[in-house]
Amino acid sequence: MSVVAVIRRTIFRKVVLKVTHFLYRNIYGMDIGENTRISWGARLDKTNPKGIHIGDYTAVTSGASIVTHDFVHREWKDVHIGKNCFLGYNCIILPGVTIGDGCIISGNTVVGRDVPPNSVVMGNPGRVVERDIKTGYWGIRLDKGNDSPIEH
Repeated sequence: MSVVAVIRRTIFRKVVLKVTHFLYRNIYGMDIGENTRISWGARLDKTNPKGIHIGDYTAVTSGASIVTHDFVHREWKDVHIGKNCFLGYNCIILPGVTIGDGCIISGNTVVGRDVPPNSVVMGNPGRVVERDIKTGYWGIRLDKGNDSPIEH
């Protein structure tokens, strides 16, 4: 690995992640787990930020939206996302949804109902297409021949 890549990775881990988590946890009051990776392009609802609960080692990719309010019905509902989950590009998590541990939400999926643990969800509306999967940190799938541990 080149020196520039090592420096960039070190700065990202030591500075950027810590500043981002400080902002979400202490300024907005979100419940963000340890070693959670949230892309800067992700959209977390700041209307009801204390309603966002994300577990440890979960990845939220660019364009993913977590919504905790329903303006039409004047409701604010908490969203719970388990540990070791992956939220794909441009997915939308609607208010009041609970996503279990070890889930993968594919890109462009709209999740309007609770998701059982260890599931893969796809589509609009989101449907469980696979159950009993095994994921590691950040929702990396381990049951498809990639069962080696992940360095972090």
